[in-house]
Parts: sequence; structure tokens; C-alpha cells
Amino acid sequence: MAARRPWRVVIGFVAALVVLGGAAGGVGAGFTDEVRLGESDSQRAADVLAERFPTAAGDTATLVFHDDGLQGSDRAREVDSVLAAVADQSDVASVSPLQYSPDGATGFATVLYDEVAADLSQGHLERLEEAVAPLDRAGVEASMRGPVVDRWRDRPVPVGEFVGVLAALVLVTGLFRSVLATVVTVGSALLGLALGNTVLAVVSGFVDIPTVAPTIAIMLGLGAGVDYALFLVARFRARLRAGDDVPTAVRNATSTTGAAVVTAGAIVVVSICGLYVTGITVIGRMGLAAAIVVAVAALAAVTLVPALLRLVGRRVLPRSERGEQHVVVEGADDREGRWARTAAVVVARRPWAAASAATVVLLALAAPTLNLQLGQPDDSNRPAGDTMRVAYDRLADGFGPGFNGPLLVAVDLRDADGSERDGLVERLGLDLAATPGVQQVAPAQVNPAGDTAVVTVIPTTAPQSEETSDLVEELRSTVIPDALGDAVTAHVGGQTATFDDLGTRVGDTLLLLILVVVGLSLVLLTLAFGSLVLPVVSALMNLLSIGAAYGVVTLAFQTEVGTGLLGVSEQPVVSFVPMLMFAILFGLSMDYNVFLLSAVRDERAAGRDARSAVPVAVGRTASLITTAGAIMTLVFLGFAVTDETEVQMIGIGLATAVLIDVTLVRRVLAPALLELLGERAWWLPAGWRGRLGGGLATSH
Repeated sequence: MAARRPWRVVIGFVAALVVLGGAAGGVGAGFTDEVRLGESDSQRAADVLAERFPTAAGDTATLVFHDDGLQGSDRAREVDSVLAAVADQSDVASVSPLQYSPDGATGFATVLYDEVAADLSQGHLERLEEAVAPLDRAGVEASMRGPVVDRWRDRPVPVGEFVGVLAALVLVTGLFRSVLATVVTVGSALLGLALGNTVLAVVSGFVDIPTVAPTIAIMLGLGAGVDYALFLVARFRARLRAGDDVPTAVRNATSTTGAAVVTAGAIVVVSICGLYVTGITVIGRMGLAAAIVVAVAALAAVTLVPALLRLVGRRVLPRSERGEQHVVVEGADDREGRWARTAAVVVARRPWAAASAATVVLLALAAPTLNLQLGQPDDSNRPAGDTMRVAYDRLADGFGPGFNGPLLVAVDLRDADGSERDGLVERLGLDLAATPGVQQVAPAQVNPAGDTAVVTVIPTTAPQSEETSDLVEELRSTVIPDALGDAVTAHVGGQTATFDDLGTRVGDTLLLLILVVVGLSLVLLTLAFGSLVLPVVSALMNLLSIGAAYGVVTLAFQTEVGTGLLGVSEQPVVSFVPMLMFAILFGLSMDYNVFLLSAVRDERAAGRDARSAVPVAVGRTASLITTAGAIMTLVFLGFAVTDETEVQMIGIGLATAVLIDVTLVRRVLAPALLELLGERAWWLPAGWRGRLGGGLATSH
């Protein structure tokens, strides 16, 4: 249809964008920071508290004040006046009394709102900031943290999209030497990204999507969209140079490279959707968001790009080549010829040496992964001077490192006799206070019905420390059962326990994710290329490049050298980042693999043997894969410039993996292994080839 009625395709695409945009505005986007972990102990605690303590259902902001000798001074009375004014603000349910540290220099109060942070607005935070502003003039340092502050604070202007678009414009123009070719490539990718985000906004009206998910989805959608369009435009130009007229070139590009785009996009979507097998809702929905945007990017590539090419025609070529009689033999480009000769000399003549050297380098890069520590970011990882970091540090210095990560023990008293309830809660509090690693136990709070109590436990260690994780386990397995017996049940919750449970769940399900994603990708590649050997080799190469990316992320965030270069503090890798990276990278790495293998198969179909086809295919795809990889790398690095730790880690990890993939893997390791395997790379059991039809994906 794109070749016959291109305007219908373009108008239909724009109409879909307008209609879905209106629908998104009607349903309202529903992004959330809530982490639900199914049947975990922390989730049970959260559910009990939400059901039995409804008055505490809103989110909070913690105001922290610091000045030497603050307690009992005139400045303390000014703080009290500020808190009284805050209590009168709209949607504020209560403000706790000011509590002071033992040295009297630090005080804090908790502001409880009627609503969760997502249902408030920027104005609520601005009113808080205006209320505490006079304290600065009085010499009192005021800082704040908590869900409301985190949700509505000013964030750095995102530069990832701008870096990605700028990189695409420069690199695509340099490759194609045609403004219109660049406009088609980048413009179609941006329209696809806009439509993908609109679809995501509509979906978020019915399904809670994590707040960070759109950022990750945009990062992937922009990179994938430009890459897919790039390969299609390149194929179209090649067919024009070979003598095809415009409609024929469009049909050829759609049936060949379009099929490869569909295969590559399907592998990315399947890999990312594999996150649902973990049973971790927040991670599964991050994958859903990314899969939606990537799927729409692939759809735009195989529909909108051909339509635009049909309209633009030969103007995608440099001006000197636009004449109908100007025919260039495909593959004669000097640049591509140099890559082919390089591949032939370096790889084809010494494939064992090339494969061994590449593998050693990848294993060396992956080695730091052995020291990988998983955790969850908190305010201690924010930049120095950030109000949330200042508040965190003041509370830790004044009240102890565990004060920033309290544990909430939710006690269900419904099965206990009324006369026993007070005694059980008192005994639990005493046993908790006597537990090594516990700094303080607050008096139990009992709900009006008297059937539920919550006990706040302050650890002696910081939220991210292993000792705190050990304490959570000890409370659950020993202290609480010994104190309460079988009479009642209690669950340990709070943000610290939730993040601990998240890390445990990630560790328990990562192997399952790997098996599912690899298995599904093997099936898709077998269908695409009619081979059982190529999918296995491709999977092994992908695992090596992903391991190398893990190693770089570990070095970047867990060593003094890496954190010094990035300007961040040493910290554990966010627990879900390796899982998310694996699903994304396994799919993205297959993108370039599909295009390279498609070119090899085309050379075989043209009469070359399996070994001689490899260097020619590498030469044909070199400039395209390099440009596509460079765009993707710069997009990911652009998104790494953020104060969101998980996005920064994902951006650096993905950029590293793509850079490794388009250089070391696609230029050295993959050609070397294909040379070593020869015809065996294309082996399929007798009787299967007729059923598979020789594969689906064809070259660009």
C-alpha cells in the first residue's frame, strides 16, 4: 500500500496520532512510583497498613532544620511558626511535633498529606518551599525529603532526546549526503516515537506504569526507530543505484529490509516482554512500556518510511546521482570495499586468533561483574547540595544512619483475644528493642478498631547496608515468631524492607528470565534464518557482550575510579537494572545480528560459499551498522545525564553494550565464528527446511 497510495499511509499515521492523543487526554495518564511485590512480606505489611490505617494513606514530606544550639533558641520558635503555617496549607492532614537530635542541633517534622504524591501538584511543594524560606534569612538551614518532594522537585532538563536527535541528524547526513534522506530517516523515527508515547499514555490510563518507564521507553524508541528507518532508506537507495525505478525500489526495500526490521523488532519486543515472567509487576510494566514504544517504532519503519520514500523518490540520493540513467553497481562503494578487505585480511585468514582475542577482551570486561552488589538507591546517592541529600545527611548525623530507613512491623491482632493484645504488642516491642542491630523502637500505634498495631524499628545501620538486610531477615525468621508465637501474624515492611525483598526477588527470577528470553529468541532466529546453529552462536555472543556491559556498570558505580569520573558516590547497582538491561540488550544485540546475517545469506544466495560470503557481507553492512550503533550509543549516553540513578545506570550500560556489539562483536567475533563454522552455521535437521521455507528475514 505504501508504494501505491503513500498519501493514505501518511494521513492515516497523522490521524492515528491525533485520535490517540485525544484519547490519552481523555483517559488521563496514570504513572506511579508504587512498588508491589505480590506475596512478599513487605507487601503484606503495606496492604495491612493501607487497610487498617486509612488515615495514613497519604504521602509525606519531611522537613529538616539544622543550626548549632537550635533547640530552645529563638530560632526554634521561628521553626514552630513555620510548621504552624504549613499545617494550614491545603491538603495537609497533619504536621508532627518537632523532634530534636540528642545534641539539639537538628530537628525534623513530618508533613502528612491527604493524598498520595502523584495526586498532588507542583504548587504543594512550592508552598512548602515558600514557607521555610524565611528560615534561611534567620540562619537556619532548612532541607526536605520524602515522596512529595521527590515527585515534584525541579529536575535537570532532559538532554537525552536532544542529544539523540542531534546525533542522528549529523551522522545520517554524513552517511547519506542528502538532506531529504536525513529528514525521512529522523522524521519518521520522531513521528513513530510520538505515536508510541501517545499509545503508552492511553495504556497508562488503564494500567499503572512506573514513573521512570517513559524515560526508558523514549530512550529505546528513539534509538530503535532511527536505526530501523536508517536500514530501510539505505536499502531503497541501493536499489535505486542498481537501476530500479522508485515503486520497485520501495517494494524491494519493504520486502527485504522490512522483513528484517519486523524480525529484529519482534525479538526486541519479545525479549522485553519476557520481564513479565519474573512476577515483579513494576519490572514487567517497565518492559511493557518499552515494548509498546519499540513496537510502534518498528511499525512506523515498515509503513511510514516506505510511504515517505515513495513520495520523495530519487531525491534521497545525492544531487549528482538523481538522474534516471545514473546507475551504480551495488557493493562498489570504496568505503564498503575497504571494510570488506579489512574483514577478509584480519578475520578470514586467522579466525581462531580473532575469535579468541575478542572473547578474552569480552571476558576481561565482564570480570568485575563477580563483585556486583545489588541494592536500591536512596537519598544518600544524590548529588551533594541537593535538598534531599542534605536532609538525609542531617538526619543520619543527628539521629543515626538507620533513621533514614525505618522498618515498619505490622501486627495483625484479629486472632488474639482482646485481653492478650496489649501484652503481645508490649512483648514484641521489648524483644525488638533487645535485638542487636536495633537502635530504637518507637511506641506501638494501634488503630481505632484495636485489631492492628504498627511498631517502628530504627536500625543502627544505613538502609543500603548488608547488616540492615540481615536484620530484616532475623526479625522475620526469629525475633517476631519467638515474641508472638502462633497467636498472631506480623509482617516487616517499609521502604527498606520492600527494596530488600525486591532485590531478593530479582535474584530468584533472573535465571528464569534468561532462559525464557534466550529460548524465545532462539525460536525466532530459527524461523528467520532456517538454522539451528546460528541462533545458538548468536545467543552466546549476546551473553558475552551483556556480561561486558555488566562489568562496566559495576566499575562505573562501585569503584572509586568510576564514581570519580561520573561525579557520583559509590553505590550498589539498582536491583532491577541487570534484569532490565538483559532483556533490552538481548533484543537490541539481535537487531544488528539480524542485519549482518541477512547480508551473509544474500551473498550465499548470490553464489558465494559460506566462508567467502562473510567478509563481503561485513563490508556491505559496516558503514550502516557503525552509523546505527553510533546513534544508539549517543542516545543512551545522552539519557545517562540525569539525576535518576537507575536511568543513569541503564544508559551507561546500554551505551557500552551497543558500542561493544557494533565494534568487537559484529566486526571481529561474529565474522570469525562464521568463518570457522562455514556451511555448518546454516545446518538444519533434514525435513525442517521445507517446513520453515528457508527463513524469513532478508537483507537490507
